Amino acid sequence: MDLGIAGRSAIVCASSRGLGYACADALAREGVHVTLNGRDESALATATEQLRARHSITITAVSGDIADPATRARLLDVCPRPDILINNNSGPAPGRFKDWDHDAWVAALEANMLTPLAMIRAVLDGMIERRFGRIVNITSAMVKTPLSPMGLSTGARAGLTTVAKALSKDAAKANVTINNLLPERIDTARQREMAQRHAAAAKITVEEAYVLMAQSIAAGRLGRPEEVGDACAFLCSAQAGYISGQNLQLDGGSYAGVF
Repeated sequence: MDLGIAGRSAIVCASSRGLGYACADALAREGVHVTLNGRDESALATATEQLRARHSITITAVSGDIADPATRARLLDVCPRPDILINNNSGPAPGRFKDWDHDAWVAALEANMLTPLAMIRAVLDGMIERRFGRIVNITSAMVKTPLSPMGLSTGARAGLTTVAKALSKDAAKANVTINNLLPERIDTARQREMAQRHAAAAKITVEEAYVLMAQSIAAGRLGRPEEVGDACAFLCSAQAGYISGQNLQLDGGSYAGVF
């Protein structure tokens, strides 16, 4: 299927590896000119080279923490009129509620709620004026199925989700959509970190932790990053103009609820 977005431009935050990179790769495959971002300059350079080798479109990159206003300003200097915005950032480490002080909560809100909202604020009016825009926030399945060790992440991302839903109603008539991807158990470096934590706590091997993780998913396996990338690309497509304000769960069918 031709997604109808060739020649469009996209900013993909935190995209030097993992889910952000998978989304950038999927968009580039559709002919979208992509601006990458990442804190690790070496990883960002590698990602840029890989995408340039595979796709005949413009790939640019801006290094820095997306939570830093200066990084966001540089991204918008490089890509001042994005048609597509993919908000992504690493989440806080799991922990215990009693250990999270005020600073921990502020840091989580800054990274996983206020930063993506700042990016949306910077690009939304332009998208509305041009009568095309696709915004996708990569959040977490924990938004709908919260667990206490992930409270920092869940709290911040849930806040983003509610504001995005409200904004989606205002933007829909201008062919600007705002949706969220809610991944769970995707086979990335972040998931390996979680497996290592689980293995250490349960005194099992990392491989055994992976088996247990796979068993917790209805599909019996971990998700692949490219599956997230493909879902993201579709939400950014011309065909997805009637889909907005939605939370798409990428969890192998594991969510037990209906809504």
